[in-house]
Amino acid sequence: MSGQNRSDIKPGMSVDIVLKADQRTGKTTSGIVKDILTNSSFHPHGIKVRLTDGQVGRVKSIHAGTK
Repeated sequence: MSGQNRSDIKPGMSVDIVLKADQRTGKTTSGIVKDILTNSSFHPHGIKVRLTDGQVGRVKSIHAGTK
Protein backbone atom coordinates (compact mmCIF):
# COMPACT_ATOMS: atom_id res chain seq x y z
CA MET A 1 0.00 0.00 0.00
CA SER A 2 1.36 3.43 -0.91
CA GLY A 3 1.49 6.23 1.62
CA GLN A 4 -0.37 8.85 -0.41
CA ASN A 5 -3.72 8.67 1.41
CA ARG A 6 -3.87 10.03 4.96
CA SER A 7 -6.77 7.70 5.83
CA ASP A 8 -4.51 4.64 5.27
CA ILE A 9 -2.01 5.75 7.94
CA LYS A 10 -2.54 5.50 11.71
CA PRO A 11 -0.17 6.02 14.66
CA GLY A 12 1.44 2.71 15.63
CA MET A 13 1.72 1.41 12.06
CA SER A 14 4.99 0.12 10.66
CA VAL A 15 6.00 2.07 7.55
CA ASP A 16 8.90 2.88 5.22
CA ILE A 17 9.65 6.59 4.84
CA VAL A 18 12.05 8.67 2.77
CA LEU A 19 13.89 11.27 4.84
CA LYS A 20 14.47 14.76 3.37
CA ALA A 21 18.22 14.04 3.11
CA ASP A 22 17.51 10.80 1.19
CA GLN A 23 15.05 12.19 -1.37
CA ARG A 24 17.63 12.18 -4.18
CA THR A 25 18.63 8.55 -3.62
CA GLY A 26 15.20 7.28 -2.57
CA LYS A 27 16.72 5.37 0.38
CA THR A 28 13.97 4.32 2.79
CA THR A 29 13.96 4.13 6.57
CA SER A 30 11.63 1.79 8.49
CA GLY A 31 9.87 2.73 11.68
CA ILE A 32 6.65 3.10 13.66
CA VAL A 33 4.40 6.14 13.08
CA LYS A 34 4.11 8.46 16.08
CA ASP A 35 2.45 11.53 14.50
CA ILE A 36 0.90 12.37 11.13
CA LEU A 37 2.15 15.79 10.03
CA THR A 38 0.33 16.27 6.70
CA ASN A 39 -3.14 17.80 7.12
CA SER A 40 -4.48 17.13 3.61
CA SER A 41 -6.19 13.83 2.82
CA PHE A 42 -3.87 13.11 -0.14
CA HIS A 43 -0.31 14.01 -1.10
CA PRO A 44 1.31 12.80 -4.35
CA HIS A 45 4.76 12.36 -2.76
CA GLY A 46 3.48 10.63 0.38
CA ILE A 47 2.01 11.71 3.70
CA LYS A 48 4.61 13.28 6.02
CA VAL A 49 4.94 11.53 9.40
CA ARG A 50 7.14 11.55 12.49
CA LEU A 51 8.42 8.17 13.64
CA THR A 52 8.73 7.11 17.28
CA ASP A 53 12.51 7.77 17.10
CA GLY A 54 11.87 11.39 15.99
CA GLN A 55 12.76 11.06 12.30
CA VAL A 56 10.47 12.89 9.84
CA GLY A 57 9.78 11.86 6.27
CA ARG A 58 7.21 10.95 3.65
CA VAL A 59 5.59 7.50 3.69
CA LYS A 60 6.55 5.38 0.69
CA SER A 61 4.98 2.10 1.79
CA ILE A 62 2.95 0.62 4.62
CA HIS A 63 4.00 -2.78 5.92
CA ALA A 64 1.32 -5.45 5.49
CA GLY A 65 -0.32 -6.80 8.62
CA THR A 66 0.09 -3.66 10.75
CA LYS A 67 -2.97 -2.28 12.52
